[in-house]
Amino acid sequence: MEGMAGYSFIVIERPADLGEAELFSRFRLLAELGYGGAELNLTPLDPRFVDRIERALSDHGLVVPSFLTGEAYAEGLCLCSPDAAIRKATVDRLVGYLPIVRRFGAAMVVGLLQGKNSDEPDTRVAVARIEEGLKRVADAAGAAGVDVVVEPVNHLQVGFHHSVAEVLALISRVGSQALRPMVDTLHMNIEEASLTEPIRACGAALRHVHLCESHGGTFGTGRVDFAAVLKTLREVGYRGWCSVKAYRAPGFAAAARTSIEYLRNVSA
Repeated sequence: MEGMAGYSFIVIERPADLGEAELFSRFRLLAELGYGGAELNLTPLDPRFVDRIERALSDHGLVVPSFLTGEAYAEGLCLCSPDAAIRKATVDRLVGYLPIVRRFGAAMVVGLLQGKNSDEPDTRVAVARIEEGLKRVADAAGAAGVDVVVEPVNHLQVGFHHSVAEVLALISRVGSQALRPMVDTLHMNIEEASLTEPIRACGAALRHVHLCESHGGTFGTGRVDFAAVLKTLREVGYRGWCSVKAYRAPGFAAAARTSIEYLRNVSA
């Protein structure tokens, strides 16, 4: 943990679907367990609900290190869609999120919104559309002082840019300081030959980290070598947040508790 901002925990459900009482109860639990942040799904929210979320986080000493955007894919939004109107709507949605992201001092993750092969079977065409859309988002994000992080997502979930190397190449082509790479141990376990070399490849550019067991469940029951991952993050001088993702673990409270206990043990 030395040098890193701390651990946060990803609340998978949409905030509005959980409801205010449950969401704020989770904030309280995370703070009690020693987390420093809660990573949230960014979906259109009533501004008054956003105000209450901000107050609740502050009351518990928590921050939002990053907002996820993939839920908008279920609405039909997609950066590689053959329909120019859908691509524009996707860019407009991401740009429209920037004021909230800036308000919380967070980063904005783009992964699933790239789309799937079923959206655009021609990889060359899809990648060009994704690049064009991300450039427009990055231009707006740069002006707003917000970092957009591109998540390398495994080939079972997203059609393009599965590896860290592919994401780094995409970022280089876009050429914006506002566009940064991140890593996710679940996706690296599927797509990469190493869990540590992609981190080294990102180096100082690395902006965000998701820690997730190989099967998405309880930490320590899969194949991810979290000790090696954390050691490498320290070695490259990473000073950002590590967000815990445990979407197949038994219950939110148990997942949050066992995850941070495990991480403290392996990083001691």
